[in-house]
Amino acid sequence: MAAVQKSAAPGARKAVARPAARRSRAATATGSNIGKLRVSHASAPAPAPAAATASRAHASARPAAQRASASVHAAVDRLGLNAAAALVVDQDTGEELYAKNADAVLPIASLTKLMTGLALTRAELPLDEPITITSADIDRLKNSGSRLPVGTTLSRGEMMQLALMSSENRAAHALGRTYPGGMARFVRLMNAHAQLLGMNDTHYVEPTGLSSQNRSSARDLVRLVSVAGNQTLLRRWTTSLSHDVSVGKRVIPYRNTNALLWDPDWDIRLQKTGYIREAGRCLLMQIEMDGRRLIMVFLDADSGKSRLADAKRVRQWVALGQGTESYAYSN
Repeated sequence: MAAVQKSAAPGARKAVARPAARRSRAATATGSNIGKLRVSHASAPAPAPAAATASRAHASARPAAQRASASVHAAVDRLGLNAAAALVVDQDTGEELYAKNADAVLPIASLTKLMTGLALTRAELPLDEPITITSADIDRLKNSGSRLPVGTTLSRGEMMQLALMSSENRAAHALGRTYPGGMARFVRLMNAHAQLLGMNDTHYVEPTGLSSQNRSSARDLVRLVSVAGNQTLLRRWTTSLSHDVSVGKRVIPYRNTNALLWDPDWDIRLQKTGYIREAGRCLLMQIEMDGRRLIMVFLDADSGKSRLADAKRVRQWVALGQGTESYAYSN
């Protein structure tokens, strides 16, 4: 079994401006009910392991979901954000501080893994139970690489940290595959959690985010963050700066995918990045700022730098006390 060496924690219409509404804290109110979930074994068919049934033509085509996203991108907001959709909320008051296409339903890439982590955390499975990477965990949809070779055995806790901190896809897939009852039951559990949280625009088909059929809205993802941010393990694993794992005679270094964690001006309590071509660059965070807990969600930015620049721009705008503003995509 591999051993841990060290871990460091740390065609669109015009955009219409309208006053931002004050939302109720429905997400936090439902958080305590998640542990009561029971998932039926009978219903949806099992998703294909690592999206193995997808064709090469599908993988290379630009799907309809992304074409819709391109039209949403035409909305122009005051801050000139690159992201197609964004939402910033004061978690303690429920007030929307900034919104852009917050209800647009888009692919969410590896932001999916935050729900994977929440569902597993709530399931209270033993974190020290060994899980082995198999050929079923190889990504045959995007053909993405992995530093975890087939045969690697790590604890469930280690797999969760790699999935959340470094978006390790094989680790995330293995976590779903080894859930009691198998992958199909785990995906139903993810969707049951989404329904309980009121994430009505959200749907999951697998736990990694490699499939563009995993879709949500910025508003739904704010609900997810407000609950996940109450989980100590999720906060720790998503904000760990690095984690070295020994596989055989090799030590494999992993680093966090969010560069803002190294910036001392940011107090990030929970975060997750995401990218597939159909989703663009995505980012969600729970941060502490001037005594306030803020949740930020950015979907479908053009580049990693763009999503970070969006986050910095919105943070500065909020810090300057510019008030509230919302931009909606108008048909």
